[in-house]
Amino acid sequence: MNFRVNIGKQHHRRKQRDGSIKEYDRYVVGYTDPKTGQRTQRFFEKQKDAYNEQRSILLAYEQGLLSNHRKDSPTVAEAFDYWIENRRSEIKPSTLKGYKTYQPYIVGPLLAGTKIDRFNSSYHKEKAAGRKFVDMLGPIKITELTTADIRLWHKRLTEHVGIYTASRACQRLSSMMALIAEDYSIRPPVMPKRLGKGRRKEKKSILTPEQVGILLRQARKDNKWGLYYAFPFLTGVRPSEMLGLKWSEVDFERNTITIRRMLEKDGTLCELTKTEASRREIPMWSMIREWMLEWRIRCPRRDGELDFVFPSQGAKGQWPLKKIGGGTMLYSNYRIRVWVRAFKKLEAEGITYVTPHSARHCFISTLQAQGVEVGLVAKLAGHSDPSVTLGHYTQAVRDGTEAIERLNKAYSYQ
Repeated sequence: MNFRVNIGKQHHRRKQRDGSIKEYDRYVVGYTDPKTGQRTQRFFEKQKDAYNEQRSILLAYEQGLLSNHRKDSPTVAEAFDYWIENRRSEIKPSTLKGYKTYQPYIVGPLLAGTKIDRFNSSYHKEKAAGRKFVDMLGPIKITELTTADIRLWHKRLTEHVGIYTASRACQRLSSMMALIAEDYSIRPPVMPKRLGKGRRKEKKSILTPEQVGILLRQARKDNKWGLYYAFPFLTGVRPSEMLGLKWSEVDFERNTITIRRMLEKDGTLCELTKTEASRREIPMWSMIREWMLEWRIRCPRRDGELDFVFPSQGAKGQWPLKKIGGGTMLYSNYRIRVWVRAFKKLEAEGITYVTPHSARHCFISTLQAQGVEVGLVAKLAGHSDPSVTLGHYTQAVRDGTEAIERLNKAYSYQ
């Protein structure tokens, strides 16, 4: 049998975070082990490195050391750490922190119990003596991992943390194995199909248009916080987009609000949106324009200048304590001090509590019910694909003014 080591060239195009396209070439060294029949590939940026690797493989074959020339397969735990380090320079720190939270779900061991038990164990470093732990995929080598193992792991994880978290963990596992397959030149198992399909999903609780009308009437009387909890229902913005909005993005001449940044939960201002499509303009209709003009007069300043549209308003305490408003408002403060208190007052009107993000669902659902085409709804919501918004695609042919006027009519505010 003739042993051959092939060298190929691949051309790649990758979209960067700033929207630019990066193009680069990569050289591939590939061969098939004559003993095991396993196909191995390695990737190099420089052609000379690929040729050096080819000579090294041929020499190892002549000396009977080919099986030792391959990289050893990492375990799932080692692969997870490698994946995290690889992504560190590519994504925001807050996103990386979110990825790390999936380590106990993928690598394990996972503390059996409630979400509060796991939170206290990890965040407060509470000792888990006497508690039961569930093994995950950590000790298994990638080359020994099978599709059946992943399917069983997903089922076990669903029983402990729910279908949503299990599905998100599966996405992280798939991304991790794709990187390992490329960098370690090994073939990972095929990801199982239709995991969790057929399960009943809980519908998100949202307010009806009539209930939103009641909320808006209460908010209009609240000169201090009213616009804070009415704005998401009127624009469909994400809480992070709302808290990161500055007055420089509010154009009263064009009657538009531009979304171009977001405020992280830790108070970090990020000059990026969730996706490229999230950078968008939202039209202001008459009521919200009037409301914004009134609020601009009362809005707390930072160093005497207008900055954030929804800033921390501050509070004066006993001397020498003094908090000055006008700066960023953390999401946790917004939810507890503004959102929850507003819904406490609305209980008398028969309106139950919903989350801040549900206002976005309400905005989209109301536009859909009013017959606004899906492409326009997706544009106003900041979705890159209308199928994400409503499950099917329709071309938008009108501007946003009519959509917002229908929203005003649906809420029966006037």
